[in-house]
Amino acid sequence: MPVVNPYAEDLGNRKPLDALADTAERIRHLVASWSDDTFEKSYAPGKWSARLILVHLAQTELALTTRARFALAQPGYTAQAFNQDDWMPIDEGADARTALAAYLSLRGLNLAMWKRLTKDQVDRSFSHPEYGELTVGWIMAQMAGHDIHHLKQLEAIHT
Repeated sequence: MPVVNPYAEDLGNRKPLDALADTAERIRHLVASWSDDTFEKSYAPGKWSARLILVHLAQTELALTTRARFALAQPGYTAQAFNQDDWMPIDEGADARTALAAYLSLRGLNLAMWKRLTKDQVDRSFSHPEYGELTVGWIMAQMAGHDIHHLKQLEAIHT
């Protein structure tokens, strides 16, 4: 039984590659003129600020595509689980523009990878300790929906 993408509803019927190519640019455009004060606002009490959302997006771009690369390069790969809340303190001191630049740069590199994958590579499976058997394509779809999920939060801060 395939594991359901936790961001499937955010992705809707969009193709993951199209969403990955589009959403980062939408985020860049949305926050381009924000002040430092705006980056410290949150979409809801007790939730991450816009700056921390950008840090999280950069961390996710790094972590999940590293999983994909390992799965593509190492037959029988088993991913290591990570907790986003444990990762956040590592980079939470980054300013918003640095986090945005890291996210956008990594996305550019990763898009080049995603676009070149063959169907066999997209379907390459690997093991995850919590979710069981996944594929590289599952990561792509998860990341695409994840971006849209956080874009909605940034849009809520903007309004």
